[in-house]
Amino acid sequence: MDFLMSGLAACGACLFTNPLEVVKTRMQLQGELQAPGTYRRHYRNVFHAFITIGKVDGLAALQKGLAPALLYQFLMNGIRLGTYGLAEAGGCLHTAEGTLSPVRSAAAGALAGVMGAYLGSPIYMVKTHLQAQAATEIAVGHQYNHQGMFQALIKIGQKYGLVGLWRGALGGLPRVIVGSATQLCTFSSTKDLVTQREIFPPQSWKVALVAAMVSGIAVVLAMTPFDVVSTRLYNQPTDAQGKGLMYRGLLDALLQTARIEGIWGMYKGIGASYFRLGPHTILSLFFWDQLRTLYYVYTK
Repeated sequence: MDFLMSGLAACGACLFTNPLEVVKTRMQLQGELQAPGTYRRHYRNVFHAFITIGKVDGLAALQKGLAPALLYQFLMNGIRLGTYGLAEAGGCLHTAEGTLSPVRSAAAGALAGVMGAYLGSPIYMVKTHLQAQAATEIAVGHQYNHQGMFQALIKIGQKYGLVGLWRGALGGLPRVIVGSATQLCTFSSTKDLVTQREIFPPQSWKVALVAAMVSGIAVVLAMTPFDVVSTRLYNQPTDAQGKGLMYRGLLDALLQTARIEGIWGMYKGIGASYFRLGPHTILSLFFWDQLRTLYYVYTK
């Protein structure tokens, strides 16, 4: 039930935040490996991106990649939050004195995140490809022109084999390790602190909401550089053997981006990332906490 509730909570959040994921993906690919000021900016900011995509690609384009996004969230966060929840319920995250250990919490969050992200990597890659697809006049990054999630998975599998479906997986893991460790550690620590200070009544939904809001800010600041290069690694064009033509791996992508686009290139789309990650973190952790509370109340 922990895994099912975790997956459902993440899917519930994804329904609301997927349009922001589309905007974030395109802003991260805009001006890829081009010096600032040398390329045309199709998307000036989050709000301009929404208007541009809706006007040129149509309103439905703001939900591009929804099917793989929902499946990825169910797989990745079902495993991630479910595993973390079991560790928490088993007392693995607390010291002998009963207090929450930030080190154990961060380690458990990172390990749980790696498990979920690696399994769901092919789905995340296809989601990135679909969300990057746009009309020629506003297209950014490499365009794969898939017809849908299943067609894309079959096409990639037939062309590059099973290994090709996990292209970019290792480059995407640091993004999840940093993000998951930061998210779950700050969520649990803040929730513990707010509960101990008795700011809200016991079992109040406001405790989870405040903890999720704090966690959202921390996640965006820590994860954005890794998120930018992860998007680019998944979306880069490949040769006949499925090898990336722009980046050799995570470190190469980080160095090239920083050298050519500057330090702010590492934080491209941070506004969209916050507007997406903030609400997604808040909604998914809030739904997760409330579903678990309801489950334990009704099964006692």
